[in-house]
Amino acid sequence: MIIKTRVFGEIEAEEDKILEFPNGIIGFPDMRKFTILFDSEKGNNCGIKWLQSLDEPEFALPVMDPLLVKEDYNPVVEDELIGSIGTLDDESLFVLVAVNVPSDLSHMSVNLQAPMIINLETRKGCQIIIENEGCPIKYLIYDILQKKKVEK
Repeated sequence: MIIKTRVFGEIEAEEDKILEFPNGIIGFPDMRKFTILFDSEKGNNCGIKWLQSLDEPEFALPVMDPLLVKEDYNPVVEDELIGSIGTLDDESLFVLVAVNVPSDLSHMSVNLQAPMIINLETRKGCQIIIENEGCPIKYLIYDILQKKKVEK
């Protein structure tokens, strides 16, 4: 599938890389098909990736693995909230959180309260709301990322 995106220009979304969110994502219930894009020069382990909508090519959401900025992130999730994406195990579980990138980068944050849970086996995902303490909506990450950059 070839789509013309606002951020990346024309891209090809391979069928085996398309993710389906049956209920959409929070704020965008009609967007159900996505692919994940990242800087190929940095590889799949780069920090910020993009959840690119295939339903609305103008929409791409910056996302990242929450473990890159909060190593102990392990929210309790009710099975009924993620049942629609199939049975998960350590091999098939993939978690992303939305990244907020304001004009003042020192206020960059991730939303730990609304992770996107993806089953890599079924290629289905859902976004849920976590009510655990320690999962804020705005978890500041700029200093954490800068420290990791220096350590490399």
